[in-house]
Amino acid sequence: MEDSQIIELYWNRSETAISQTAKKYGNYCKSIAINILVNIEDADECVNDTYLHAWNAIPPNRPSFFRTWLGKITRNLSLDRYKKNRAQKRGGGEIELLFSELEACIPDIHNIEKEMEDLAVAQHISDFLRNSSKENRLIFLRRYFYGDSVLQIAGRFEISESKVKSSLFRTRNALKKYLMKEGVPI
Repeated sequence: MEDSQIIELYWNRSETAISQTAKKYGNYCKSIAINILVNIEDADECVNDTYLHAWNAIPPNRPSFFRTWLGKITRNLSLDRYKKNRAQKRGGGEIELLFSELEACIPDIHNIEKEMEDLAVAQHISDFLRNSSKENRLIFLRRYFYGDSVLQIAGRFEISESKVKSSLFRTRNALKKYLMKEGVPI
């Protein structure tokens, strides 16, 4: 079923919308959640919460890129769950590793007082990635948006783990220089 048809089901408040969303994007959303949470039960709950969020958000929203929109919801819900789990002394440590890798080149969001500043930083990162090579951009996104491990990325792109690590290192350093040049406090 096409995305536009699924979205139309949401607009018509048909419960079939959720089953069609699960059929088409369930595995995609679950892989995002599992990469972040490293726990199947928590991942399943986040995916189900994604469907609930979609149900509550459509209407009035009509997402242009449904797959990406669902992925972002799943990612945000999974990160929230991860923070909750971490506060309860649970978790696998992979997300902490992701954050620590980015720590040196991205400002601490908690120190930025206004939402507009957050949006400006996100726009700078988007601009930077848009001007990066396709391979570097995809490796960076697979690692820091989808939470893929270095091994998973190497397998996906059929390259060595050391090439992935090297690409991530160079991209993080270039991002840090770019953000500093743009006046973003690091």
